[in-house]
Amino acid sequence: SAGWFRRRFLPGEPLPAPRPPGPRASPVLYRRPRFLRGSSSSPGAADASRRPDSRPVRSPARGRKLPWNAGYAEIINAEKSEFNEDQAACGKLCIRRCEFGAEEEWLTLCPEEVSSYPAAPCWVRGQLGKSGHYWALFDGHGGPAAAILAANTLHSCLRRQLEAVVEGLVATQPPMHLNGRCICSSDPQFVEEKGIRAEDLVVGALESAFQECDEVIGRELEASGQVGGCTALVAVSLQGKLYVANAGDSRAILVRRDEIRPLSFEFTPETERQRIQQLAFVYPELLAGEFTRLEFPRRLKGDDLGQKVLFRDHHMSGWSYKRVEKSDLKYPLIHGQGRQARLLGTLAVSRGLGDHQLRVLDTNIQLKPFLLSVPQVTVLDVGQLELQEDDVVVMATDGLWDVLSNEQVAWLVRSFLPGNQEDPYRFLKLAQMLIHSTQGKEDSPTEEGQVSYDDVSVFVIPLHSQGQESNGH
Repeated sequence: SAGWFRRRFLPGEPLPAPRPPGPRASPVLYRRPRFLRGSSSSPGAADASRRPDSRPVRSPARGRKLPWNAGYAEIINAEKSEFNEDQAACGKLCIRRCEFGAEEEWLTLCPEEVSSYPAAPCWVRGQLGKSGHYWALFDGHGGPAAAILAANTLHSCLRRQLEAVVEGLVATQPPMHLNGRCICSSDPQFVEEKGIRAEDLVVGALESAFQECDEVIGRELEASGQVGGCTALVAVSLQGKLYVANAGDSRAILVRRDEIRPLSFEFTPETERQRIQQLAFVYPELLAGEFTRLEFPRRLKGDDLGQKVLFRDHHMSGWSYKRVEKSDLKYPLIHGQGRQARLLGTLAVSRGLGDHQLRVLDTNIQLKPFLLSVPQVTVLDVGQLELQEDDVVVMATDGLWDVLSNEQVAWLVRSFLPGNQEDPYRFLKLAQMLIHSTQGKEDSPTEEGQVSYDDVSVFVIPLHSQGQESNGH
């Protein structure tokens, strides 16, 4: 139901030459994080007193029990190398809340078992509820450690954040006070005037979960002496709506018969130029006198001194002219164009998780103050769409979008799915075909010689069954 594919080399097939070590490709061995390690004599066992849930999770793909800490990520990553900088996770989203009073009450929005999609409906306070599902892609840089941690951690952070607001989710209107008290009789009116809805609680939970996960990654990497970061693209199906949260340069699009709808926005130094320049304006010490926050069409040279050249600052969306001073000859805060743009000459993304230890080469200038872990969240009301069986969401890391446009991906989707209606694995095969199309083959829609040398991971998510669930089927 959700296709995902990663190329595997066949026996005897020559492997590509390894990339030379460097700032963006340094070999980093993954050390299991502390919260997944324990004093037990069995390998990988964790201290039972620290486990959030020690019950085993069953993998539907294999029909075998997995350790508690495998969670959702094991379903996808069982076939994926630990040392690949792309990581992925998916599974059922279980949200529960325990209230202690005269009696114990559990508020459950979906089943506890992690299993394959689609899911059966469940009960919430005696009413039919909706199942939740979770998909996530993590594109690592500087090593795989941050991406692996995010794949094993983010869903737990999200579950905790949703459990903290679950009473507001199941209410007709989110109450001002979760404890049921009404301090002011006009509280419901204030909430209504603000336009606060249940979906706003889910958006807030996603934003808080990204922030919490970023803090966990920072602590774990520091404790294990590792470095690195990752982008994060997450889709959550809950209560008839699809929430797409993105921090980085991965992308998700909705493909329908007559529509292509972007569901995410890429965050690069270029797209967030004004925010980054504003930060450098307020806190100039972050640049340590080594960089200029101003943007010029090209890197200035000594011969430009005294000349009037084009520039723009944090308060400008347009351009103007200024006379070049000596300080303008410093390396620019943001340099390059398009996918070649770099923040402080180092990083190609402006949002993501990790990178707490990342510094500009041969300096003590940190990049983390300029990076945001907060995602942009897009809400798609699946229940309001007249869904067809071939309507899908395509999520992929930037390796796919480097060589394929939204229109080319949509063309491939529309060309493949109608002729394979009876194939139960058609979404998996579509994901495989999308990967194949990045390799510059003769039948590829990419321009001649255009090949993606980056890791590529893809989810193809059919929305038709999601719409059925939102209508109670």
